[in-house]
Amino acid sequence: MNDQKKIIPDSLTTGDTIGIVAPAGSADMDRFGKGIEVLKDMGFQVVVPDDLFSPESYLAAPDYQRADIFNQMIADRAIKALICARGGFGTLRILSLVDFNSIRAHPKIVVGFSDITALIVNIYLKSGVVTYHGPVVTTLADAPMQTIDVLKGALTSGQSYQADFDQLASIQAGQAEGPLIGGNLATLCHLTGTPFMPDYDGHILFLEDIDEPLYKIDRMLTQMELTGSFNHVNGVVLGAFENCGDIELIYKLFHEKFHKHEIPVVGGLEIGHSHANVTIPIGAFAVVDADRGILMINPS
Repeated sequence: MNDQKKIIPDSLTTGDTIGIVAPAGSADMDRFGKGIEVLKDMGFQVVVPDDLFSPESYLAAPDYQRADIFNQMIADRAIKALICARGGFGTLRILSLVDFNSIRAHPKIVVGFSDITALIVNIYLKSGVVTYHGPVVTTLADAPMQTIDVLKGALTSGQSYQADFDQLASIQAGQAEGPLIGGNLATLCHLTGTPFMPDYDGHILFLEDIDEPLYKIDRMLTQMELTGSFNHVNGVVLGAFENCGDIELIYKLFHEKFHKHEIPVVGGLEIGHSHANVTIPIGAFAVVDADRGILMINPS
């Protein structure tokens, strides 16, 4: 479990500046532009670095350039939060280039999901700074108001952030508490065995994915299980598993994997690759009650 003192970044106010970073793939510029307008409509100024996109194959830019932009934005005191342009692929390639000490010295909100999971989880674990699993710029282009409203609330609430989610599917009974950690299952699986492999001990683990058939989800969970990743997890919360097949079979698989741990498991949280993608803080204290289908979050 992360034993660093937790740091909750300052909240934003109207007129504050959000910096856009691209740790992963290049973006569809039409969707990117629409997403930027959504952020401006929220009342924020937005800075897009001139060299944010210098496409190299499927990446937004060369590794050193993507990392340099991120590190510069972290150190820039005029930038109050960072939102990732998109997910996709490539975030793992820059983890060794990220200045985690600078993040701790200049804590600010960092938002993303999907491939960005690798970054936001490691910021929390290596810097102690709470990060936010939420939409990227391109997904804001056509996001429902629920996604936009929750993101704005997360950006502006800071230490007063609270969220309650009910009517979740009970997959395995029980109650548990602990800080939240997690994100995209495939990305977390790819971190296994690396210096950036997360420590899930004592946490509430949340997972989501897209376009992964049941046998691949099984294979990823089995790999992580064999490394002992789940041995001391307090509870599990499942988000969207878009285009992954019958959700009841997915829930059955998770019950099979976690029943011996005797921890609560719930599903149906609207996070990840679904129409709605509500923002939740990694590192925030949470309580999960699978008997009542409830998840309660408070970062303090």
